[in-house]
Amino acid sequence: MENTPSPPAHAPAQASAGQTASPEHADQAPDAQSFCDIVRGHARTNGAELAFTFGDDETTFAALDKASNQVANGLAAMGIGKGERVAFLGKNHPYYFEALLGAAKIGAVMTPVNWRLAPPEIAYILDNCEARVVFVGDGFGEILAQLRGELGRIEHVIAIAPNAPDTAPDTGHQTSQTDHAGAHDYAQWRGQFPDTDPAIAIGLDDDALQLYTSGTTGRPKGAVMTHGSILSSRHTADDAAQEVRTWQEPVPGDVTLLAMPCFHISGTGTGIGTMVAGTNAIVLPEYDPARALDLIENYNISKIFLVPAAIQILLNHPRIAEVDFSRLQYVTYGASPIPLELMKEAMDVLGCGFVQMYGMTETSGTIVALDPEDHVPEGSPRMRSVGKPLQGVEIKIIDETGATLGPDTVGEIATRSSKNMSRYWNNPEATAQTIDADGWLRTGDAGYLDRDGYLYIHDRVKDMIISGGENVYPAEVENALYAHPGVADVAVIGVPDEKWGEAVKACVVVKAGHTLSEADVIAHARGHIAGYKCPKSVDFIAALPRNPSGKILRRELRAPYWEGRERAVN
Repeated sequence: MENTPSPPAHAPAQASAGQTASPEHADQAPDAQSFCDIVRGHARTNGAELAFTFGDDETTFAALDKASNQVANGLAAMGIGKGERVAFLGKNHPYYFEALLGAAKIGAVMTPVNWRLAPPEIAYILDNCEARVVFVGDGFGEILAQLRGELGRIEHVIAIAPNAPDTAPDTGHQTSQTDHAGAHDYAQWRGQFPDTDPAIAIGLDDDALQLYTSGTTGRPKGAVMTHGSILSSRHTADDAAQEVRTWQEPVPGDVTLLAMPCFHISGTGTGIGTMVAGTNAIVLPEYDPARALDLIENYNISKIFLVPAAIQILLNHPRIAEVDFSRLQYVTYGASPIPLELMKEAMDVLGCGFVQMYGMTETSGTIVALDPEDHVPEGSPRMRSVGKPLQGVEIKIIDETGATLGPDTVGEIATRSSKNMSRYWNNPEATAQTIDADGWLRTGDAGYLDRDGYLYIHDRVKDMIISGGENVYPAEVENALYAHPGVADVAVIGVPDEKWGEAVKACVVVKAGHTLSEADVIAHARGHIAGYKCPKSVDFIAALPRNPSGKILRRELRAPYWEGRERAVN
């Protein structure tokens, strides 16, 4: 499962089913039934406030509301109706949020596609989500052209303009044409339609967002979030009796740096969070530490979410000592544990509050957080935890039978709240395996609760690897490697890595009569799966350890690499 952060929880209080918005925001979104309602409210009352900044382009809430109405009417003219999926293949861009919001206003569901995937993986997701319309960012039209014969469902391609030149990282790579046979130019297409609100009734139980997670069987699954689960990632009027954590409270004038990819809940969640909060998000097409430092200085960034690997890259930048971080209030981080020494360095250099977030796509983001006051420079046992559950979130530790375990006992982490996804798209079997009849979602992570309610991650029940904040399931990599004619058997494991947290390692048994090198195995993988999923190293062994039923004993393969560590995740 995805261990990723939620939309920022510092947004205004929102209504859940049967609730109304809190009084201080009642003028913006009374009886909000979708995040569309929140944006409509901001457009009415704070229309001149900035919603997104992208290079020199600025989008106000009034403009965002009108542009998303045009998108909604344009999609409706194409025959897209309630419950249908529309896809987005491209790097971060404010137009993505216009399209997300526009789709939501007619009850359609945005499905962003991980642009780092290999073409066959992209084709699978586009086919599986059954999208008839795909928005494509600059540089990705060529991939769609390559896949034209495999994308029989796609009827319309809408091409997004190139990235703003002063925000796009200088990679030295010439982007390819966005032009695709029969493609519409986004701005021209949008401009054909009226900016009147479609006024289609949307409810809290309606699907809003579909994000794909890596799958244990080698195929990703589409986690479906509703408007209710997304809005539940923020405190509601019913939470008045509970303590709302300081870092969750909305602050007028907040400026958030959106640097994580929108194909993850970390990126899309951040954008939805700032839209709901009524604050400005500075959008980077992709994470670039030099641009991040420039923007932190020049735009008075107050909040930013980063994965630990991105924090390390930022701290290693040669300009880090020159930057003024005095406006920065909070750095939220998650997706993988952070080494204590790296945390101490970040606290010293950045000088702001830190919040560790634990969650996953299936929970619409964060469900547990370690507060700034628990981050102490000298370190403490609690800094090894991921914190305490957010308001409205239940956490328990269970054994293999589902029985609840007591404090300080390691088992699988299960959670129940209105933040949980509704289901996996067109996959009732996987849904039933993940969410039980009482609404408890099994996370696939092993951990324990201490007697004060702090949650500690110990290991993974499943075999997932988290490398640089990206989830990798061994089955995906193994399926690709098995296709090599020289591979007789293979097992993939995660091993500790200083920079990325964990690195993918392949343990390969070579077929008799064949010769293989590490470079051969890695090159073959790159032809079938995304680069971040490919093995970084290869061990050649005589035979894989298996139990009597033939199951690979991955723990035996992993054990030498994790020896001496307190936990078997990095």
